[in-house]
Amino acid sequence: MTVLNRFLLTAFSLGLLIQSSLAAVTLPSIISDHMVLQKSDNVPIWGKADPGEEVKVTFNGKTETVKAGEDGAWKVTLNLKEAAAGPSEMIVEGKNRIAIADVLVGEVWLASGQSNMEWSLRQAGGAEQEIPASANNLLRQFTVTNKTSLTPADSCVGTWIIASPETSGNFSAVGYFFGKALQKELKVPVGIIDSTWGGTPVEAWTSGKALDKVAFLKEAKDRNVAEFVSFPERKENFLKEFSAWLSKVGRENTPPANPSTFAAPDVSTTDWTPVTLPGKIQGKGLPELGVFWVRQPVTLKPDSAGKDLTVEIDGGTRNLFESVYWNGEKIGELNFSDFEGEGQRRGYKVPGNLVKETGNVLAIRAFSPVGNPNLAIRVAGVPANGEWLAKVEKEFSPLAKDAAPAPEILKGKPAPHGSPSQLFNAMINPIVPYAIQGAIWYQGESNAGRAWQYRQAFPLLISDWRELWDRGNFPFYFCQLANYMKKTDVPQESNWAELREAQSMTLKLPKTGQAILIDIGEDEDIHPRKKKEAADRLALIALANEYGKDVSYSGPVYDSMKIEGDKVRVSFKEASGGLVAKELPKTYPPKTGAPEVPLVLPSPDSDVQGFAICGEDQKWVWANAKIDGSDVVVWSEAVPKPIAVRYAWANNPTCNLYNGKDLPASPFRSDDFPITTQPK
Repeated sequence: MTVLNRFLLTAFSLGLLIQSSLAAVTLPSIISDHMVLQKSDNVPIWGKADPGEEVKVTFNGKTETVKAGEDGAWKVTLNLKEAAAGPSEMIVEGKNRIAIADVLVGEVWLASGQSNMEWSLRQAGGAEQEIPASANNLLRQFTVTNKTSLTPADSCVGTWIIASPETSGNFSAVGYFFGKALQKELKVPVGIIDSTWGGTPVEAWTSGKALDKVAFLKEAKDRNVAEFVSFPERKENFLKEFSAWLSKVGRENTPPANPSTFAAPDVSTTDWTPVTLPGKIQGKGLPELGVFWVRQPVTLKPDSAGKDLTVEIDGGTRNLFESVYWNGEKIGELNFSDFEGEGQRRGYKVPGNLVKETGNVLAIRAFSPVGNPNLAIRVAGVPANGEWLAKVEKEFSPLAKDAAPAPEILKGKPAPHGSPSQLFNAMINPIVPYAIQGAIWYQGESNAGRAWQYRQAFPLLISDWRELWDRGNFPFYFCQLANYMKKTDVPQESNWAELREAQSMTLKLPKTGQAILIDIGEDEDIHPRKKKEAADRLALIALANEYGKDVSYSGPVYDSMKIEGDKVRVSFKEASGGLVAKELPKTYPPKTGAPEVPLVLPSPDSDVQGFAICGEDQKWVWANAKIDGSDVVVWSEAVPKPIAVRYAWANNPTCNLYNGKDLPASPFRSDDFPITTQPK
């Protein structure tokens, strides 16, 4: 065969390969092996193909056929109302053939929110006992990989996993226990879609179209997008100006020819100066500005040798650009050309082959051309506080009187995962319209400082999702914020209490439900380990309202109050089994694993803890309270003429009112006084 013929044959084969790949029917990642489909008469299956290409979907003994539209998109709807649980195989055919194995039909729930929903089973209380016994082929999870996007995306990265001792540790803990409770009671497959990201506000999970309906949310979104779009140009201008300024004032970064003279583990440090970090690099004989080296021997946990770890550095804004060395080996650096703006924090991976059992040394070269950095360092998640040693590589002279000041600091991009709509675009839009029975939600911590706005923002998200999924008012059940932070001696205003109130107000929407967690939190950890309790309370709501089970799912809920002389009579709904003042322990741990401390009761002589009342002066005091039938009578000698009552109104209240089914009462207030997060 001639060279020309070989070339033509290769080109022809390549053309066929490209044509074949372009013609291939594709599916979103959520439609894949081991998936759980909702037992419903409306189950969409969708994907991409060539425009006009005929696509056939065969499942449960039936075949649905459709032609792809002009944009290549196609969708069929399956009726799985009478489908068996499986496992079964789904076949999708166009110009290619896709076989999806081990498909189950049952109940599918979306689990979303921030870190307390993201929190994995391996991190939850009882994980040591639960994970080894977690093998359950009928419980599965699809995890949406964390990603952000300025515009709605069609695809996401994720896989379905089956609950087992090898995989269950990666499940959302709340999602796992919720799914397990449903699966145990209903005896059907349960699929959990885990789309979560820690430290995120509700606006990040809401579509831009929905945010545009509310003026203050639209304004924040548009401003955020503008900052993202303008950042590349702003960064380019800053780097040009900053580089020119460094050159003009003689403060360029000129690294040493031999960094090992500062970074090697065996370097003599007899002429190094002790400094205390976190803080500025200051000590006897050290200048205000220059290039500094700091180093410290690092003590690690006994089992750390040979394992990767991370060094995290926060050096303020443009006051620090660093190179990081571990045992004399450079593991990373930040040059000013990599600068992403004020507030930037850095993480450097130390490969396990550099991590020894003992004798580890961390050394950092700090290029500080503008100001002495306020340096803070963490190693393997632990603050490296205390005494370090410092040495000057190069000193910078003070600026001449007529010298121009350093360019204005570059304003960084907003955190993408905290930005309006960016998580919706990347982590929710790609899974619409996958058929779900409902959603569970645990979020609000990141909105506590804007609780008043949450009154609009949270119901907006629910309505937004329901409209986009086009499955009617599907059930949406959420966790109220747990108790957290230091307990207070006297009643105080509370952002967290205000956020809980905003969550409770959302119950005005149809088919919503709220799991009260006011008794499972931790003083010193925003992530309570009692994830099973949270999930079980969510499951009770679902079992009662969606699956017709005769179970109590709500603790006492405030109904009304009546002034009776110097006392207030408070009436409750949902007092199934009667009202109960649950006995409180004498001591408790401020966080899981911490030594126990005494529990100080706000009202030592009272049966019921957690109530406060006030008079016309609106000065709140802790109150005595006792159960009287289906009511609670509240009083205090300090308030002879009460006008209002509150219960569990604090970041971290001490409270003990339950119903006879061991479900806690919901925090409330009877007043409508202005709150701290309310716009002035």
